[in-house]
Amino acid sequence: MDKVAVQIDGHTLTLSNLTKVLYPADGFTKAEVLDYYQRISAVLLPHIAGRPMTLKRYPEGVDAESFFAKHAPAHRPDWIRTEDVESRSSRSREPGAPVSYLVIDDLAALIWAANLAGLELHVPMWRFPGREPDLLVFDLDPGLPATVVDCCRVAEELRPLLEDEGLRPLPKTSGGKGLQLYAAISGLTAEQASARAKALAERMEEQHPGQVVSRMTRSLREGKVLIDWSQNNGSKTTIAPYSLRARSRPTVSTPVTWDEVAGCRKTDDLFFTAPDVLARVDAHGDLFAPLLPLLPPEALPSCRGEHHHVRHHLQQPVPGRRAGVRGLRRRRPREPAELRLHRQHVSQSGASEHRALLQQ
Repeated sequence: MDKVAVQIDGHTLTLSNLTKVLYPADGFTKAEVLDYYQRISAVLLPHIAGRPMTLKRYPEGVDAESFFAKHAPAHRPDWIRTEDVESRSSRSREPGAPVSYLVIDDLAALIWAANLAGLELHVPMWRFPGREPDLLVFDLDPGLPATVVDCCRVAEELRPLLEDEGLRPLPKTSGGKGLQLYAAISGLTAEQASARAKALAERMEEQHPGQVVSRMTRSLREGKVLIDWSQNNGSKTTIAPYSLRARSRPTVSTPVTWDEVAGCRKTDDLFFTAPDVLARVDAHGDLFAPLLPLLPPEALPSCRGEHHHVRHHLQQPVPGRRAGVRGLRRRRPREPAELRLHRQHVSQSGASEHRALLQQ
């Protein structure tokens, strides 16, 4: 199965190298990456739609060379949405020059990007048409020997400060070693959002000097949790909810509950792989849904359409290995994708209304 043509919402895609192992430690193949993104799309797409997308691509797998792809590839299909953004990054080779970004609004675009081995999906805190942020993010990054357990304790201290500011923070794992808090905002520029986040991070550092640091200086971070407020810069991106991470195992940046944060006592407590997350969404829905107050149910991206061929091809057994994913913790057996999509109660209104809303 080197190349397979599939139909998704009227678009023909050629999926390639499906048996290639992208996560060698677990034998997780490109077919399984595509299958995950197809099955999680109902909850993933509302969080990334309308945002400029930066892919982190791993064509030869997570143990090989990778690269960030901001510019939309020239060979993309003409139906893939792109938007030009003036570069404001100090690291840009041509400051002020426009960057043509991918915008992933629907399942077909998502599968096309995943087929490029775009394992990680990175987006900013704002959507088109403007650059006014709709989210505030605090990235809690532990400096060894601190771990995600320490991040949870810091998150519990940060939560009431944010709530006193009128915010309703929600936690998610980074998919790596840290934790992130998100809160919906409006009426602020990226500069104002960054200043607000910085002030809160510095306040935490003042109140908890033995636990927290708000500065990036590595010599200050040992055994403490960095509250990285800088991700609110309009030119920066953060790993998207439900995105895979390129770790040794196919971990996911996973929304979690505050009860799970409070109960975290060891690193495995907040360790989730792709199969784990599919089971969590099946049981609990989208824990990050409150961050989408402006998107009514009828405007959510749809997973409808003629994509049953995707499921068929991605569920074929890989020659030479047993069915399933080796070495992954599963809370329960994987179910057929058809059943999962049925249980997610996805809106049948389609992605066109969603795109229209974001372009208003």
